[in-house]
Amino acid sequence: MPLTEKVNFTTPLQNANLVQVPKLIRWRFKMDSDQALKVGVNFLDLHKGWQFFYAKMRKDGRITVPKLVLSRFGDEQANMVGYVLQIMLEPA
Repeated sequence: MPLTEKVNFTTPLQNANLVQVPKLIRWRFKMDSDQALKVGVNFLDLHKGWQFFYAKMRKDGRITVPKLVLSRFGDEQANMVGYVLQIMLEPA
């Protein structure tokens, strides 16, 4: 059963521009890695608005945030690791 509704959660940005989808959300919706998702990203501290992109979740439950999306929030992408993101997932 794929994701059928909008889900919001917060998570820190990991190395290589990855965000981890929590296990409880993956288990609740029985999410699979072949489903296309519309992903919204918002940095909690920067207040620059939402940025949206389409992606698929990897088998380990992570989603890669494109560098172009991160560049909209700031110039120094290397220092963004550890920033808390608000993530919105919805079916594509």
